[in-house]
Amino acid sequence: MNRREFISLLGGAAAWPLAAHAQQASMPVVGFMHATAQPDDETVAAFRHGLGQTGYVDRVNAAIEYRSAEDRLPAIAADFVQRQVAVIVAGTPVAALAAKRATTSIPIVFAVGSDPVRDGLVASLSHPGGNIAGATFFSNLLTGKRLGLLHELIPNARVFAALVNPKNANAQFQRNEAEEAARTLNVPISFINAASENEIPKAFDEIRRQGADAVLILSDSFLNSRAHLIAELALQHGLPTCFAYREPALAGGLMGYGASRTDASRQSGVYAGRILKGERPSDLPVQQPTKFEFVINMKTAKALGLTVPYSMQLLADEVIE
Repeated sequence: MNRREFISLLGGAAAWPLAAHAQQASMPVVGFMHATAQPDDETVAAFRHGLGQTGYVDRVNAAIEYRSAEDRLPAIAADFVQRQVAVIVAGTPVAALAAKRATTSIPIVFAVGSDPVRDGLVASLSHPGGNIAGATFFSNLLTGKRLGLLHELIPNARVFAALVNPKNANAQFQRNEAEEAARTLNVPISFINAASENEIPKAFDEIRRQGADAVLILSDSFLNSRAHLIAELALQHGLPTCFAYREPALAGGLMGYGASRTDASRQSGVYAGRILKGERPSDLPVQQPTKFEFVINMKTAKALGLTVPYSMQLLADEVIE
């Protein structure tokens, strides 16, 4: 999906031609809500692919309406409920919680990187209960592993920094995971907050001031959406980074490690389609990750003057030359 198409979709049905209004009225409407200003194209494409696997194609026999906002999620959820969409799809934990608070009857499907039980989305992974189901890629649980990868790359590091969005509901959990891993590695770690785009450059100035040798980017949809900016600043400051996902490494970050977000999004599309066909969310167990991705950007490593051990390259699922 290109940016122009996405922006037109954000306008909702009012931005469509009159013929599309009539067509939409006869189709089930899927309301897709996301916490960041715009979900990435790959995630959206994966959701549409999953929906298509069940026989539903956008603007053919279903209508997907996209809404993204960092501060209007309750209003978006309320609008979807008022309009009685067939399914609400949530691409982040905060979006899923906003949808859950808005309705107990309209089915909700999520794709999140946190623990949906701990977040209060479902009663259990095997029996979610209520009107909600989905997929998790458990990104938060891999925080320590990512710090370990940075340490393996820079074994003589004096101190690590971790970039944190303090507004993330799972920020403290991830901090705890990072602190435990740092104690095991016997290396200090400092946590630097960034909750807005303007704060990111200031955060890197502080990271450099503290003398950190590498930066762990904690899992967060806002930080992930600013991967290009973060990667650029890290390169300017000569700092290796490890992100929670594959995509930021493609955007210029040094490394990315985590379960596949796109696979989770595809699974959420499959679940949305199955619900449109009549299945109940309470009967659909939460899908857990089976595909993990470790990506190394060798272009970035070269620009940083780093030599990536061949053993690490062999472990990588993808090496960007």
